Amino acid sequence: MKLLQDILFGVSLREVVGSTQLSIKDIQIDSRKVQEGSVFVAIRGIQADGHEFIATAIQNGAIAIVCEKLPHSLQEGVVFIVVANAQESVAVMAHHFYDNPSTQIKLVGVTGTNGKTTVATLLFKLFKGLGYTCGLISTVENHIGDTIVPATHTTPDPIQLNALLQKMVQAGCTHVFMEVSSHAIHQHRITGLQFVGAAFTNITHDHLDYHKTFEAYLEAKKAFFDALPSSAFALSNLDDKNGAQMLLDTKAKKLTYALHAPSNYKGKILENQLNGLVLLVNEMEVHCRLIGTFNAYNFLAVYGIAIQLGATSEAVLTVLSALTGAEGRFDYIISADQIIGIVDYAHTPDALENVLTTIAKLRKGNEQVITVVGCGGDRDKTKRPIMAQVACDLSTKVFLTSDNPRSEDPNDIIKDMEQGLSSSAKRKYINIVDRKEAIKAAVSFAQPGDIILVAGKGHEKYQEIKGIKHDFDDKKILQELFNDLAK
Repeated sequence: MKLLQDILFGVSLREVVGSTQLSIKDIQIDSRKVQEGSVFVAIRGIQADGHEFIATAIQNGAIAIVCEKLPHSLQEGVVFIVVANAQESVAVMAHHFYDNPSTQIKLVGVTGTNGKTTVATLLFKLFKGLGYTCGLISTVENHIGDTIVPATHTTPDPIQLNALLQKMVQAGCTHVFMEVSSHAIHQHRITGLQFVGAAFTNITHDHLDYHKTFEAYLEAKKAFFDALPSSAFALSNLDDKNGAQMLLDTKAKKLTYALHAPSNYKGKILENQLNGLVLLVNEMEVHCRLIGTFNAYNFLAVYGIAIQLGATSEAVLTVLSALTGAEGRFDYIISADQIIGIVDYAHTPDALENVLTTIAKLRKGNEQVITVVGCGGDRDKTKRPIMAQVACDLSTKVFLTSDNPRSEDPNDIIKDMEQGLSSSAKRKYINIVDRKEAIKAAVSFAQPGDIILVAGKGHEKYQEIKGIKHDFDDKKILQELFNDLAK
């Protein structure tokens, strides 16, 4: 139990009706989860306005309401608090309610369109390998030391996030590595957290269904760095055309990494093969098990962060050289007759191009590159035709298919993708709506030595159709089909 007045510290209050000298049991933003003694924060969300559920929250036992606008009738015995921004307020309140957990650990945030999961996961594995107890908050899964906690969002809501951080503190975690999405920044999910450092990987075409313009998407990412304190460090990819802009207004220590531009952490690719990369990192040669140019950037980001956190170059490179990346990120298997199957989360034009470009560099002869790809429903539609064209430009054969159609008709999504195809590209693709059948067709089409890319879902173990998540695992299906070939 915490005093309401204590968790309101730092919140911009506009009006208070009643006394804040009362103990509260918890904080809720979902009226259905409210119980006796809760404080309910009414959030104006995309799908619903929490102000419409204030009465329900009170019926369920809320003793305090935090809102941006008072309801027409105020219930006696319930405290009403009007704030300037409810999303920002609940983040600050949650941080206080859970004993300011981010101040008790070294919290590092990783943001960018691509690479967040790999960088955060590698940092977690690296510092665990260096002997630390660590936490991980990522798209794939969350870790509290050796305990795995399922992930529902890239960045949880501020109540779940601070509760998770508190559990990490209680478990003895000294370092926590966290993916920070643009949605989380814009919706103030990370407001109030104290970061010791942040890293920017890159920014490309994505999430315009939410941000509407690329400029707004860019500003959301930049806001994370603008808010960093002078005690923190800010590490940015200087080879990205917006990398320098991320650092313009931050008070944090400015640091850079790159393969081409002069930078604090400079890398050079010496070898790029299916068994890994050989890199020159600040004039030190290292072999790692990661594959592709995009992973060279991820490696440099991890290296730079680790050095800023006090690790030595020798220790970092020794542990990093043995690590694999995150599940579903350039995750490959090889069939008995040497067909290479790659499963990757690439769901943006840039990510897809990066993976296919990497595959092209791995080819040793005339191997075919066969790509299975779709686009998610109820998401940014503008990237659909670009994704299809990129796939056809860099593949021998393309199978356009479903990828979490959600509430949309998958046929309509594929039609949107087809709009981007040139006349030459149209001769390369086949439309197979059923994703499993598309993967099966790709395997049937492949010859020994060919490379199959199944893109878009990566680590996901489901296919979301009309609000229902059905079991679906790209890598498992690909492995089963390879096993059938061997019989």
